[in-house]
Amino acid sequence: MNDPRETLHRIFGFDSFRGVQGDVVARVLEGKRTLAVMPTGAGKSLTYQLPSVVLDGTCVVVSPLIALMHDQLRAAEAVGIRAATLTSVDDNREETIARFRAGELDLLYIAPERASGEGFRNLLSQARIALFAIDEAHCVSEWGHDFRPDYRLLRPLLDRFPEVPRLALTATADAHTRADICEQLGIPNEGMIVAGFDRPNIRYLISPRENTTRQIEDLLAEQPGPGIVYAQSRAGVEKLAAKLAQSGRRALPYHAGLDPEVRRRNQAAFVASEDMVIVATIAFGMGIDKPDVRFVAHAGLPKSIEAYYQETGRAGRDGDPAVAHLFWGAEDFARARQRIGEVEPARQPGERTRLTALGALVETAGCRRRILLRHFGETDAPEQCGNCDNCLSPPDAIDASVTAQKFLSAVFRTGMMFGTGYIESILLGVSSERSLTNGHEALSVFGIVQGDEAALIKPVARALLLRDALRANDHGGLEFGPEAKALLKGNATLSLVLPPKRARRGRKARDGGDNPVGNPLFEALRARRREIAQETGLPPYVIFHDSVLRDMALARPSSLADLGRISGVGARKLEAYGDDFLRVIREAA
Repeated sequence: MNDPRETLHRIFGFDSFRGVQGDVVARVLEGKRTLAVMPTGAGKSLTYQLPSVVLDGTCVVVSPLIALMHDQLRAAEAVGIRAATLTSVDDNREETIARFRAGELDLLYIAPERASGEGFRNLLSQARIALFAIDEAHCVSEWGHDFRPDYRLLRPLLDRFPEVPRLALTATADAHTRADICEQLGIPNEGMIVAGFDRPNIRYLISPRENTTRQIEDLLAEQPGPGIVYAQSRAGVEKLAAKLAQSGRRALPYHAGLDPEVRRRNQAAFVASEDMVIVATIAFGMGIDKPDVRFVAHAGLPKSIEAYYQETGRAGRDGDPAVAHLFWGAEDFARARQRIGEVEPARQPGERTRLTALGALVETAGCRRRILLRHFGETDAPEQCGNCDNCLSPPDAIDASVTAQKFLSAVFRTGMMFGTGYIESILLGVSSERSLTNGHEALSVFGIVQGDEAALIKPVARALLLRDALRANDHGGLEFGPEAKALLKGNATLSLVLPPKRARRGRKARDGGDNPVGNPLFEALRARRREIAQETGLPPYVIFHDSVLRDMALARPSSLADLGRISGVGARKLEAYGDDFLRVIREAA
């Protein structure tokens, strides 16, 4: 067996493992069964890629999306790993099967639905298997946020080869889901390695939705790098992408309703881009391994904290600073509660718990990161992270219980038939033909809110909907929810978080420490990388990450030996690209 550290340096160009990578690799090389829970960007793929080179035989990787497999295939081949995919869209399947049988593959990627078939089981018996790696392993659990029934069919396949080690990998699994993964995949509890969930380079920002397009345009002005914007519907994706494109930034849509070729082109353009925005439904992102995404924006509420963590985790996988900004509205919570009422009764308590957790995240005046980490069981999370909106600009929290009682009273006295805008006009005493016709100007609540309190009406209405004290009925009016009575009677209070006003700022370069965007050598290296990417058909980040180019610009190596000492420059890449980048450095001297 080759020395794993020698392989780490020779193939990947790293002198040491990061975080728990070494612990996971050690267990795999010892033939043990392991569940590795590692945050996105922690280098999960290396924990099976390295053993695939060291061990005798092929590592079979079960992965949920074809696009993700092809992305990882490019990255593996770029460092000299013999890899292939076996999917419905590959036109070289016979060649791949022959290479697999002949022992000429280090890695073979396959989807769960194909892996669980009898034909593939028979094929496995004709080759030497070194390792089973199950990526996105939370898909096996009904407790997880992204359950895939095909994952449940993997256990018989694994048990057919009991001597082959198995490695399950995920970035998003709470304690209940982790235990279920182990049970479903036959992994002992002592084989669980949890690296922690903190992504310190991501800045978490959460804002009430006001003008979504303008708010996201402001974000784009501050973030010149590539980014993902999640919208909640296909129509919303199309509309938002068109509006953002009008602002001057290249923005393309991505959703399941697009023509497959258009969808493929849009994804390929985003993967290859250094500044493009993709507007997508939530399925987008699992199919890419793009490390240089600088921001993720949600134009509406995600399904759960687990989904939010996974989707925001697609930013900053290269370790450089990134932003995750969520824009939410009270109607998001109303729609979510309606959807919960439509699922089977057995699932409703769990879904309500997930929604309550999301409510706590958006409503808190405290540290956002602390809530995220505690949700995943990290009870020792610090009180402040220093890199979320509430830590950077602490909001004001006021007791708005009296205003909440006034609002609820107005809803009740007008017959629970009207929406937020009309209730606001009654409270403010704004006369209209409608209020005169309905006789509502004679009510005690007409004009009851005056002065500075008027500014609280909209955020109070939002908070009441979020807390399920109010619900939207089938006619668009507001009616009482289960929490209304306690507030009206004074048995509960409503604390309102008032975030500081954010000034609109112009476009600026992202901070990059010693090497911000705009450094002449760094930009010259990026330009050469872009040219090589176009020549080879590879995404720029597969050639070298920005962090590697940054180190080149700082160290200014003058020889291939010096360049090979930079972290992330393995033997294959040194041979393929070394002279090109040394030439750029010499010309900049």
